[in-house]
Amino acid sequence: MRAAIAAAALGLPFVVLALVVRARLAAVQPFDESVIRAATDLTRAQPGLRGALLVWQECFRAGWVNLAVTGLCVWAWRRHGLRTRAVWAFVTLMVAWGLQLVAKQLVQRARPVVEDAVAHAPGYSFPSGHAANTAAACAVVTVLVWPLLGPRGRLAAAAGAAVVVLVTAADRVLLGVHYPSDVVAGVLLGVAVTGASYAGYVGTTPRVAPSDTAPSDTAPSDTAPSDTAHAADAADASDATHPARGG
Repeated sequence: MRAAIAAAALGLPFVVLALVVRARLAAVQPFDESVIRAATDLTRAQPGLRGALLVWQECFRAGWVNLAVTGLCVWAWRRHGLRTRAVWAFVTLMVAWGLQLVAKQLVQRARPVVEDAVAHAPGYSFPSGHAANTAAACAVVTVLVWPLLGPRGRLAAAAGAAVVVLVTAADRVLLGVHYPSDVVAGVLLGVAVTGASYAGYVGTTPRVAPSDTAPSDTAPSDTAPSDTAHAADAADASDATHPARGG
């Protein structure tokens, strides 16, 4: 129930934007096209910027991002015993990646048409796959490593994730391969999937393993009363050769 409520609340902005774009309402298209023209003019005038944007685009393709997150999940599981978090992070990212592909087929928005284009991309435009996948990846990674970080580390992780998502969103518009509404929708989708999934993860974890709640002296970083999901991770960590340590 908790996951369903979160999905409805977090997914509503994405659904509304998808319907607006699908209906080609005049309120969105002129704005999108004016931003694309200004953004691509800026990129063409700065060859160094174009090169940096293309490198960022390649580095944050879904294949590379998903591979990196998968490796991090394996590391968190094997090294720190965060089995439930690792499985949750991997599954959530795959769901977000799959849903953006489905959304593209449902909306079927054509890519921006730019004179003297600075980059080309295949497939449909809405939502931005780069934005959706990167937003979901950054969110699940932040949640995955949260118990392993101290206060400063957590702040740095959250800030770093936000910067990566914003730069990826800007990259798509500056290269002229996505409208602004595409990247906004991508971020909304990635955040909605992660938020709904995490709500379900927190809500179901105690019922899945009610006897696995570790005492606070076993894994102090994973048993905070305010985060019920930490209880399962504490049990995972206590079974691992190298338990997680907070700091």
